[in-house]
Amino acid sequence: MAAVPPVRGRELSNPPSDGISNLRFSHHSDHLLVSSWDKSVRLYDASENILRGEFIHGGAVLDCCFHDDNSGFSASADNTVRRLVFNYEREDVLGRHDAPVRCIEYSYATGQVITGSWDKTLKCWDPRGASAQERALVGTYAQPERVYSLSLVGNRLVVATAGRHVNVYDLRNMSQPEQRRESSLKYQTRCVRCYPNGTGIAPELLHQNHFCSPGYALSSVEGRVAMEFFDLSEAGQSKNYGTFATGGCDGFVNVWDGNNKKRLYQYTKYPTSIAALSFSRDGRLLAVASSYTFEEGDKPHEPDAIFVRSVNEVEVKPKPKVYPNPAT
Repeated sequence: MAAVPPVRGRELSNPPSDGISNLRFSHHSDHLLVSSWDKSVRLYDASENILRGEFIHGGAVLDCCFHDDNSGFSASADNTVRRLVFNYEREDVLGRHDAPVRCIEYSYATGQVITGSWDKTLKCWDPRGASAQERALVGTYAQPERVYSLSLVGNRLVVATAGRHVNVYDLRNMSQPEQRRESSLKYQTRCVRCYPNGTGIAPELLHQNHFCSPGYALSSVEGRVAMEFFDLSEAGQSKNYGTFATGGCDGFVNVWDGNNKKRLYQYTKYPTSIAALSFSRDGRLLAVASSYTFEEGDKPHEPDAIFVRSVNEVEVKPKPKVYPNPAT
């Protein structure tokens, strides 16, 4: 009998030719934005498996995010911050940092682009001023170290830097952080991601399906994930599943019940390291970047690939707790 091929999902055509730095689903459709070390940002229709467009930069692209279904923003190692309009094949340079730009987010609450750089600054940009860079820059905010990751939801922005620093800002008052924290993990932070309900943040190689706890999570280089909280007294902590997915250098994607600290599901192993994950807006699809992250140095490795798989409820729904029967 022929061997059954592993169920990894549908592999997208025309993947990047070098390491994938990030991928993100649109908030409005199944469009998928992908940034890569091959200096490109690509827009795919993940449902139709079609490459909709591509922009080439002057250096590796370290992050990307959507503006709307047909446009987005990029953070590049050539120190530039760019707006990319795919349906018109037009790009604008919003501005520059003094070192590679590591991460980028777009705030729908304020209409601003937020970037973090290895120059130890955070910058906010107004994309409406892209034709004049002096008007595009809204503010520059010094950070304690190089910015490794940032994430936002609503008016809350969370910044993770080298040295295990974590700063929490209110976008309505960026004069100083709302909170200054230190990662509870022992080693360097990899990434942080905001929970979609506006109460907190979640970690690298981790993407939320649904989460309601008022807090945040971080991941670090040793593969650990820490979940912390802003205010445990807030109501509505378990209205949704409270589950998330993580991917690691071992090529596995795991789904976790964060509230009970238990693994719910492990997907079939992917060809190489998991560089990024993204759930679609409705949690129906999961995009997986299978892309060697050089954790073992330069060596032969499997080609970079993007897989899009359907998500079944049984994979992400926590199992009900079983309580022992009271003694009779």
